[in-house]
Amino acid sequence: MPLEVLVVEDSSGDIRLTREAFRDVNPFIHLEVAHDGVEAMAFLRRQGVHLNAPRPDLILLDLNLPKMDGRQVLALIKEDDTLKTIPTVILTSSEAEADVLKSYQLQANCYLSKPMHFEAFHALVKCINDFWLTKVKLPQQRDNVDEPEPGAHAGYERSPKKSRGTKSGGTKSGATKSGATKFDATRRNNESDRRQRSAH
Repeated sequence: MPLEVLVVEDSSGDIRLTREAFRDVNPFIHLEVAHDGVEAMAFLRRQGVHLNAPRPDLILLDLNLPKMDGRQVLALIKEDDTLKTIPTVILTSSEAEADVLKSYQLQANCYLSKPMHFEAFHALVKCINDFWLTKVKLPQQRDNVDEPEPGAHAGYERSPKKSRGTKSGGTKSGATKSGATKFDATRRNNESDRRQRSAH
């Protein structure tokens, strides 16, 4: 059974690169994407078109999102008894101390800044996989969190997962060079767009 990761990200370039990086480090990860904060909450609450959405094992949350920003999404997740046990990792271009502090005040499980270069981003995704999706003991997924099975506790944790087919090497040299060039250009464009949005 694949592990479910929800990526909350509005940049199509960052989404593509995140998919490529996870595909390289662990092909058993299944990524779902929400493009804004409102869609993220609808997905997590299984509303509308997301009625049959899987419960994520891990959430990767950007802060600078349209409609509802990542800080609001994080607050709603951690206030919801059915969602707050899902590890929520902030993955953002912001390195502002105020954002770091606010995220931890809202009970983020981890705060990571997106690297500007492909190789560094790839290494970061590998670290996320190795720690959060391989070594960490995650809460057992339950469709009916409020109604645990007889004899089971809502906080019951499943046994630690063994690494399932995780690739230890990097990408192929040709793909890496091509991906690195596209990644660097995409990250520069995304950073410029985010700064312009912040200025408004």
